[in-house]
Amino acid sequence: MKRLLLLILAPLMTLVLTGCGYNEIQRLDEQVKAAWSQTLNQYERRAELVPKLVNSVNAYMVNERTVLTEVTEARSKVGSINVTVDDLDNPQLMAQFAQAQDQLSSALSRLIAVSENYPQLKSDGLFRDLMTQLEGTENRIATERGRYVQAVQAYNVYIRQFPTVITAKIFGYEVLPNYGTDRQDQIMRDPEVKFDVPATSGANR
Repeated sequence: MKRLLLLILAPLMTLVLTGCGYNEIQRLDEQVKAAWSQTLNQYERRAELVPKLVNSVNAYMVNERTVLTEVTEARSKVGSINVTVDDLDNPQLMAQFAQAQDQLSSALSRLIAVSENYPQLKSDGLFRDLMTQLEGTENRIATERGRYVQAVQAYNVYIRQFPTVITAKIFGYEVLPNYGTDRQDQIMRDPEVKFDVPATSGANR
């Protein structure tokens, strides 16, 4: 009797969960996590490039130790904050992560600006290669962050709608803080990261 009852109720429960938006909530939640994972991958790629970049400029920029120290310390701070897809509902940790990444971006920008004063460095093959990799990574970070913003917006809008909002409350799905929405216009626009690095070696100007 119990088995027969389960056979009858199982399809009904499936229809109920589908009709109240449970399946769609699951899909959108997974979409958010996937978008954040891709964003993290690009941030990790950038972090891996930083030590190589510092080593490549170290011999040239003997008078720029402050800038190199700032980059190294910012890279260290980024590495000390571990954020996974399970931390998306932790605003405090996400804010710390965002601040650390912003500090690294600023430090790298200063390093790139200072490198303009060293023509021999700009003509170094390894430096040019690292700049190309960094430019590509920065562009991919902007792209993946934009996708993450869109994924969280779709998720948040959906679970606020009726009757989905009831389903979300029953199963514990809450509105997610959208990392980066304070600079959404900047994130969503086409990447404009450009480094003035010559394609071939040349004489000092």
